[in-house]
Amino acid sequence: MFSKRASCFSFAILALGTIAQTHAATVYRESISGDLSNSGLTPTVLAVSLGSNQIFGTTGRTTATDRDYFTITVPTGLQMSELVELGGTAVGDAVSFFGIQRGSQVTVPTTTTTADTLLGWAHYGPATVDTNILPDLGVPSSGSAGFSGALPAGNYAFWIQDFGAGSFSYAFDVRLTAAAAAPEPASYVTVLLGALTLAVVARRFRHSLP
Repeated sequence: MFSKRASCFSFAILALGTIAQTHAATVYRESISGDLSNSGLTPTVLAVSLGSNQIFGTTGRTTATDRDYFTITVPTGLQMSELVELGGTAVGDAVSFFGIQRGSQVTVPTTTTTADTLLGWAHYGPATVDTNILPDLGVPSSGSAGFSGALPAGNYAFWIQDFGAGSFSYAFDVRLTAAAAAPEPASYVTVLLGALTLAVVARRFRHSLP
């Protein structure tokens, strides 16, 4: 009876853990909270946390160009492991653009012809729906610094823009996961002692051979 109850309890804990990890949180929706900042120097500050952090907005060109800028802080102990384009994202007949810069501002001028100072950038559209575009942003291009793998704790600023005439919806999910813990100093000592022990044993074994 105890083992059966323990199994049920373990399953329940596992299920709750799975639900917690897959829970999606909307951190900003322009239709409710208002237009995201149109200035890279004063981006809208968004709070993010472990797991899914979804952002919904619109961009495009009507009477003026609507650029969206926001900034987040990846907390200590976490990392930005994915940036997923969600369903419902639309683009105009021109170019869509997603840029990221380290820090709390996007300092690149809107008239720039290079990606200098950007950490990375990529185009998005129907072909990348339900896709993690973080690796695309990490590829160095037109002067961007580039990066590999997940982004560590720190401040990041984002620039989203569609150059087409009209207004186009987008949805992205910034996914944060726990960062891999660095080995404690004691771990290095343990590994070193283990290696030395193996070396001594191997040496004695060789000497004992006829």
